[in-house]
Amino acid sequence: MKIHIEERAIIVAKYIIDKNSTVRQTAKRFGVSKSTIHKDITERLEEINPTLFVEVKNVLEKNKSERHIRGGMATKLKYKKHYEYQLEKDIL
Repeated sequence: MKIHIEERAIIVAKYIIDKNSTVRQTAKRFGVSKSTIHKDITERLEEINPTLFVEVKNVLEKNKSERHIRGGMATKLKYKKHYEYQLEKDIL
């Protein structure tokens, strides 16, 4: 495995742990695809640093268990903005 890929996997893992970040957020922050982040932390990191792998896995499991809540909140916000826009439009 190339050195820069190993370094990226470790940096990404530390970022996820420190920021409690999701795969999507991390991919956006590092300018790579979700698939790259996922492969870095689920396959490569396990070989490079098993201890760090376990920590990241715990964060990802937590995020996975909460994603339905985040999705619901996003939908609620979307419709709230739409409703406010309609009220504003009707007033003007």
